[in-house]
Amino acid sequence: MSALRGKIQTVAGPIAPDQLGATLMHEHLLWDIAPPSMKAKAGNDPGPPITLENHWKYHYGEISHPRKYQLHDVAIAIDEVARMQKDGGRAIVELSCGGLKPDPRGLQDIQLATGVQVIMGCGYYVEEYQDPLNHNRTVDDFAQEMVAQVFDGAWGTDVKAGIIGEIGCQSPWTDLERKVMRAAFIAQKETGCTINVHPGRNEDQPQEVATFAREHGADLARMVISHIDRTIFDSDRLLRLADTGVTVEFDLFGQENSYYSLSDIDMPNDAIRLRHLRTLIDHGHLDRLVISHDICYLTRLTRFGGHGYGHIFRNVVPMMRRRGFSEDEIDAILVRNPRRLLTIA
Repeated sequence: MSALRGKIQTVAGPIAPDQLGATLMHEHLLWDIAPPSMKAKAGNDPGPPITLENHWKYHYGEISHPRKYQLHDVAIAIDEVARMQKDGGRAIVELSCGGLKPDPRGLQDIQLATGVQVIMGCGYYVEEYQDPLNHNRTVDDFAQEMVAQVFDGAWGTDVKAGIIGEIGCQSPWTDLERKVMRAAFIAQKETGCTINVHPGRNEDQPQEVATFAREHGADLARMVISHIDRTIFDSDRLLRLADTGVTVEFDLFGQENSYYSLSDIDMPNDAIRLRHLRTLIDHGHLDRLVISHDICYLTRLTRFGGHGYGHIFRNVVPMMRRRGFSEDEIDAILVRNPRRLLTIA
């Protein structure tokens, strides 16, 4: 532990915090996030290749097939990350944890090929994606697995995680997910790592998670709650959540249409996301904000007609400047806050 304290752990080894540049705090580079029910229905059908003619049908849900939700090709990921690097990105937090087919060696290959620092998550996603045998495990068993993933290596490799998460929960929260969350709190204490939480699709669940974390002695200053842009839509809830001390993550930048297949909501566009950031900043919460794209659809990669990992640097940062964000505010959101959160305490 003492060797890691004060450092950031990438998949290629620890670095000093000042070596971390502009960072996307929630992405997937190699993943399988296709729902098990969708995969069972598709069987061995490979689905139609994604083309210019059917990109929108895939992206809008008119074609529903696992192909959209899976990427195992390291060469494609390297190319996409290299494009982001040209746009100004320097680091990526990759959160394909248990249930999403994590590939630590593949992530290591991406970092070594591009020079972009990759910080890998650990732990487990929502119950639907977990091995049914996990129901029989104890909180301490989960906790010690996460600790080992940070100190020794994850998923059968010696590649080490640098953050805990994204720890999955849904609404209503399941007993297994609560068990994994409690384990994450223990692992946080033992490793000094930050926790990233995937909240359920209910506007009050981020607050429920923060309350649960506080009641179980977790360090809320080292907790990131993801997907706020598809979960909370009013300023009162947003400010109340930030007041708990957690970091609020808007991580669906680039999803610019209102359609959202997983819930009956109107997804905000990037301009609305920036308005929410401004509200939080104006109420003193600049140090508790991070952003990202949460790319886990092939249709969002440049190769398949999407915006790619470079969108925030290429398009959103210039928009932030036009909307009056200062360079200090942009630096806090993209550099300083990620450095603080990813530095092992």
